[in-house]
Amino acid sequence: MKHKMMKNIATLVMSIILLVPLLVSLAPQVSAAESDPAYTKIKERGVLVVGLSADYAPFEFHATVNGRDQIVGFEVSMAKQIAKDLGVKLQIKEMGFDGLVGAVQTGKIDVIISGINATPEREKVVDFSKSYLSPKQTVLILKKNATSFTQDVKSFSNKKVGAQRQTTQETFVQNNMPDSKLVSLQKVPDLVSQLSAGKISGVVLNDPISKAYAQQNKALQVIYPKPNEGEGAVSVAMPKNSPVLKSKINHAIDDIVSSGKLKAYQKEANTLMFAKQSFWAKYGNLFIKGTLITLALAAIAVVVGVVLGTLLALFKLSPNFILKAVGNIYVEYIRGTPLLVQAFMVFFGTQVIGLNLSAFAAGALAMGLNSAAYVAEIIRSGINSVNYGQTEAARSLGLSKGKAMRYIILPQAVKNILPALGNEFVTIIKEGSVVSVIGVGELMFQTGVVQGASFKPFFPLLITSFIYFVLTFGISRALGYAEKRMARTSR
Repeated sequence: MKHKMMKNIATLVMSIILLVPLLVSLAPQVSAAESDPAYTKIKERGVLVVGLSADYAPFEFHATVNGRDQIVGFEVSMAKQIAKDLGVKLQIKEMGFDGLVGAVQTGKIDVIISGINATPEREKVVDFSKSYLSPKQTVLILKKNATSFTQDVKSFSNKKVGAQRQTTQETFVQNNMPDSKLVSLQKVPDLVSQLSAGKISGVVLNDPISKAYAQQNKALQVIYPKPNEGEGAVSVAMPKNSPVLKSKINHAIDDIVSSGKLKAYQKEANTLMFAKQSFWAKYGNLFIKGTLITLALAAIAVVVGVVLGTLLALFKLSPNFILKAVGNIYVEYIRGTPLLVQAFMVFFGTQVIGLNLSAFAAGALAMGLNSAAYVAEIIRSGINSVNYGQTEAARSLGLSKGKAMRYIILPQAVKNILPALGNEFVTIIKEGSVVSVIGVGELMFQTGVVQGASFKPFFPLLITSFIYFVLTFGISRALGYAEKRMARTSR
């Protein structure tokens, strides 16, 4: 009995000795599989931040539901279910499609659910879930030109064909229609506008999108080109090396597809997309919201621009070499680079140094920093326009150089430069449209949203142009009145 017990103990010890190295070797793999900073951050925050471009009905678009503007679409419904399966809340961040991948890389958003396809180029910088949709590529054409084009892609030789920038549709045109002339634009509604105006011959789109446009506009027709090797696998994009997050999203997608939820989501999106409402009832609040955000951006940018611009102007006029160099370098650099680049640098660059600025804050800051360079030159020229005798008189009365500038020179300079400052304010209002690329919901951003949701590419632009005119004309009149008042008081 004892001998048998000792034998069993010896066997157990030997088994443990043999298993220990195996367990040790497996430990790093298990640890690596469970190590997922992206998933950990989502769980700790309790929120899944999803980035999308809501101008792509029926995938995601704006609609008025129960009197409130909401971002809807079958992918939005998917995002809600994925967040629920992860045990967290959902937060949607809306931005331009071509800024989404960069937003994932810099941590501005957790995942992209926006009709994005897995391509070799994208897979180098982000990971993708399994596919949940494989829509065919189509070409949207004018029905009156139907006899000029066939399913053969060669029928589009030497013709202008449009595609959304940085999409698989753009790649499809490059690979399958090499003899056509590619026209790449940021927004699908802009492409459809060009098609309706006869500026291009066709637009390559996923079939759910092209069918929706053709259903809304009877002048358009959908054709399925051959060869059609452009079926894109629509997936969820996420940060690289996110094994846990990827596994859980894949599990959620399996459930959504196999349970029939995806088809239900698509049906619901189509119902919302074609709901019977007047244009203004559906989209009026978007124009109002965009106008208010545009004015807020301009106001903040003007304050930043005037304060910083005044400081830079004084730097440039300073006898101190270092201050003068700082002023000159700043002004020349900012004036020598586009506002678009500056907006991206502020939005993504601040994330790198640990500042998680919202799209609005980043846009307002970029516009203010840009405006400061131009305001600095306006103020510098205004100061130089004041007769130097004014400075000498102030100094002879015992005023310091700083007080002479503050109380004597600057007030006179402001009167001289008020028209130029007014023009800068008007320019800022119009330039606000540039920061829409990082997801700031100003007027042009909301116009794109309306274009995508309403399938009316031109009419929203007319409304927007009128709003811009009212804003700029009103400000110009107000500044003109202020200028006359100042001229009257100086007599």
